[in-house]
Amino acid sequence: MKLNKTSQKIDNNVCKALTIACESALHEIEGFEWLTHRASYTNFPASLVVTCVFTTDEKITAMLANKQDAFLRDNIQKQLLKVGVVVKNINHAVRFDSEESCLRQHQGQWPERLALNISKQKPNQKGRALH
Repeated sequence: MKLNKTSQKIDNNVCKALTIACESALHEIEGFEWLTHRASYTNFPASLVVTCVFTTDEKITAMLANKQDAFLRDNIQKQLLKVGVVVKNINHAVRFDSEESCLRQHQGQWPERLALNISKQKPNQKGRALH
């Protein structure tokens, strides 16, 4: 779907902010690989979902045990604020996933995995999306 000029500008700013957060996480969190985002710009920023991808499920578990999820969420929120994007509930907006899970459940097809209906992904008590 092609974005209008206003939505494109917002998306470009979100991309810039998330690139900075991603670079930081690559140096700070073991097993972190990359991140991506999805949003419906008719309901932005409430619809923004940032997916942080790790190599394995074990790396996600270790990151959560070390409470590095707070660092990651805070950094993402801080970078988004710098470009004027206010996310009311950063815990809801940031999800964690792994290359291992995508390979196991979607044969490595990230577009298919990320296209899942957001309402079907309910966070468990540790904030991780269940699939």
